[in-house]
Amino acid sequence: MGGGENMALIEKGPGFASGLRDLRTWFGVKPLSAGVVAAIFGCSGPALVVIGAAESGLLSQGQTVAWLFGIYFFGGLISLIMALYYKMPVVGAYSIPGAAMLAGAMGSFPFDEIVGSFIMAGVLVLVLGLTGLVGRIMRWLPMPIVIAMIAGAMIRFGTGTVEAALKMPLIVGGAIAAFFLSMRFVKAVPPVLSALVTGLLITWLTGGFVASELNQGFIAPELTAPSFTLGALLAVALPLAVLVLGAENAQATGVLMAEGYKPPVNAMTIISGIGGILAGLVGAHNANIAGPMTAICSSEQAGEDKAGRYVAAVTNGVLFGSFGLFAAVAVPLVLRLPSPLIMAVAGLAMIGVLVTSLQEAFGAARGHQIGAFTALVVAMSNVNLLGISSPFWALVAGVVVTLVADRNGKPAPQAA
Repeated sequence: MGGGENMALIEKGPGFASGLRDLRTWFGVKPLSAGVVAAIFGCSGPALVVIGAAESGLLSQGQTVAWLFGIYFFGGLISLIMALYYKMPVVGAYSIPGAAMLAGAMGSFPFDEIVGSFIMAGVLVLVLGLTGLVGRIMRWLPMPIVIAMIAGAMIRFGTGTVEAALKMPLIVGGAIAAFFLSMRFVKAVPPVLSALVTGLLITWLTGGFVASELNQGFIAPELTAPSFTLGALLAVALPLAVLVLGAENAQATGVLMAEGYKPPVNAMTIISGIGGILAGLVGAHNANIAGPMTAICSSEQAGEDKAGRYVAAVTNGVLFGSFGLFAAVAVPLVLRLPSPLIMAVAGLAMIGVLVTSLQEAFGAARGHQIGAFTALVVAMSNVNLLGISSPFWALVAGVVVTLVADRNGKPAPQAA
């Protein structure tokens, strides 16, 4: 990306030399802890979704390890490239809704055709990035609608914390108490780190670690030669590409905008396409920009100064890539963490993002309030149409309602 100034489609950033040089300046407990929390979130529950999809397709353990390697190693590589070049907390991972969608599609096609669809999805995303179309769409969309979509999509992390507390009141309750007490009385320690450490300590004291039944020996990745068919293109590749762009990239872009960054939309799309192709070659679905983990690493929990939050994304990238390299050994260890604790800590890390997003989306001076509210409730609904999740439909509904009901970007008059 170093030649960005000569390539209109790829936004220019400070560069790798600047990103590497300033790592020491911004190195600290807050960005490190945010990066660790984001990595734990991405390497735990979502890994179960991928493993479940692999099991539904009757994949061998070697094919499952290859899948995990592809999404985590290349996802981590995306984090390192984007964070160091742009000095922004842009985080790479993979589409969790995409993995969930694949659980249902695995039985409909042979795995070699599924692998071919992974590669085709990456090509589709790459082509859209190279045309600059995604960047133009994001510049045209009213920002209150985009940011309201982010709040609606991320609110599940807040409600998930409440649900987690009901499932494990002692462990999660202790983590929540530590978060807010640390926020009030211990300024030197990030509240999310206090919550994580406290939750792990209580888990250990109460014997709450989950017994893993996965094979803990080394399993070599098993590659699968791809086959390309029209059926897999229409049923798998197209929906997967839409999920990457309409859910993950759109969420990450909105989160970064809500935090005051100017995200490199075209570069984010292009690298998501490249990541999809590379991951597909080893038998994994798209490695791309990740919405939820970008939210964690760009939040106030990653540091008061926004200029240094990219260190959280670098930390996440190193951990993600390492998890991919040692997936066969690492997965059983991470899955011993109780899932309610993981959900709760991720939700606590999102508080700042949610508050900022709601303020930005519903500031009266920004207009588009009806469209923004529509986007909020559609994103909160978790509706899934045509295999495409709610963030995409939230943007569509918000724009349509704005065109119909808003007048010059202002709320339509209310009935008396």
